[in-house]
Amino acid sequence: MARPTSLLLLLCVIVAAAAQLLAPAGAAKFACNARGGAARCQSLLGYTPRNATTLASVMSLFQVRSFRSLLAANGLPLSTPPSRPVPARATVRVRFACACSAGHGASMHRPFYKVAPGETLDGIARGVFAGFVTYQEIAAANNISDPALVQAGQELHIPLPCSCDEVEGAAVVHYAHLVAAGSSTSGIAAEFGTAEETLMSLNGIRDPKSLQAGQVLDVPLRACSSSISNASIDRGLHVPNGSYILTANNCVLCSCSSSTWQLECHPTKGLSSSACPAATCGDLALGNSSSSTDCESKTCVYAGYTTTTASFNILTNLTTQSLCDAAGAPMPQPSAGFDLQSGVQWAYLAVLSICFNVALVGFVL
Repeated sequence: MARPTSLLLLLCVIVAAAAQLLAPAGAAKFACNARGGAARCQSLLGYTPRNATTLASVMSLFQVRSFRSLLAANGLPLSTPPSRPVPARATVRVRFACACSAGHGASMHRPFYKVAPGETLDGIARGVFAGFVTYQEIAAANNISDPALVQAGQELHIPLPCSCDEVEGAAVVHYAHLVAAGSSTSGIAAEFGTAEETLMSLNGIRDPKSLQAGQVLDVPLRACSSSISNASIDRGLHVPNGSYILTANNCVLCSCSSSTWQLECHPTKGLSSSACPAATCGDLALGNSSSSTDCESKTCVYAGYTTTTASFNILTNLTTQSLCDAAGAPMPQPSAGFDLQSGVQWAYLAVLSICFNVALVGFVL
């Protein structure tokens, strides 16, 4: 009959093996080779909190400048209060500024995180920021030679993964997605309206079976085309389906149409007209359409905005659309908002803890 010590050690080995299977694959830098003005953009991240929280807390953690921006990224009404609950394991989209450098993309300037007593870089990377970064990346971004020497009160820049590159010649919004247990490359591709081959190529995945829970993927979200002028301050504005964005000093709300894949913009409701200049195409207001014939429609579309020390102008174009031309259906995109996910990326920590304690008991016996 086997000794108790041997049985306990054998159990420890089994548990440790299981922990390796459950362990998250870790964050990965996103390729970002865009240059010039295209080397900066807006990216998205799907944050999945370990415990129940609120929109206000998510905004504070990622230091989102505008609460309206957080609402827009998730397709939530502007009347949504900051106290709105976010269930544990729900996904909240966070929009942030991205910059390309040395072939990779990382969040610009923010978020910063103040180290609490007893915290480690690894705990901050995994526990606070859900594994979207590694402790090595945090250390490199903050010129920390010894990750074990972080101190309480120290402020750290968190380099969130992102990219500004076009994908297959098309403008996209790069979305950092945390892989849930049981996911597949084909399922993720279908969920976000992209091709599996594109998803695998972008993330350097050769074998779909190698996908792991906790792995961070660069998912390209198709963006709507627009009529925004290159002279506009918000040129290069990209909006994926299922979300909207406020621009022109919050005077204009733009969303992506899943039927035409054109950016649809109109004056933001609830803002004082005195704070926003008129946005019209003659007698036609921004976002409105009129039909002169059964097969032709004219629409006043958003073309950007300009500002000087003396004026603030919203640019518009009057476009003509044929209503009689048949058009193919666009690829589907997921609706935004909160998506419950079965995130088990934290389970391996508990398993490793059990392993350690079992081994300790075994040696004592």
